[in-house]
Amino acid sequence: MNHLTIPSFTPEGLLQAVVEIPAGTNTKYEYNREELRFQPDMRDGKVRKVNFLSYPVNYGFIPSTRMDKSRGGDGDPLDVLLLAEHVPTGSVVPVVPIGLLRLSDLGELDHKVLAVPADPEKRIIDATSWNSFQRDYSIIRHILELFFMYYDGLGTLTVLGWGDEKEAVEEVKKWNLLKS
Repeated sequence: MNHLTIPSFTPEGLLQAVVEIPAGTNTKYEYNREELRFQPDMRDGKVRKVNFLSYPVNYGFIPSTRMDKSRGGDGDPLDVLLLAEHVPTGSVVPVVPIGLLRLSDLGELDHKVLAVPADPEKRIIDATSWNSFQRDYSIIRHILELFFMYYDGLGTLTVLGWGDEKEAVEEVKKWNLLKS
């Protein structure tokens, strides 16, 4: 299966997330486009481990998206941050977007959709919108900002701000490769 070409949305209209890095781990995994498999990211010939706190969320991408470099993106699929317990690498999870973290990575857009599982039994928070997230869990927003500002070295990523669930869906549509 090519995880990159799975539709961004299910037939029922739910957003889909592909998990690369499970919550609570430090090894950075990426999907290899040529070999169609997940493998550890390499830096300077070594497996890349985040020399910081473990990932506080499941980290992955929205399939069938690409943040085009010609439009200011980083050239990769649009990232997703899945607030859920540990989800194995390679899992495809229907999700509900609740926000959008806008980041710049050395001058390239590197936005991340914040989401919860569509299945209420798999949620770790009771928020399904930006307003409920902000009202009941705003500290998570600060934790995520700090994590991304420091996990790859101070000064690499810059927080540009946040958007709500509608802006998250618009971001998916903006970078979607399967425009209808």
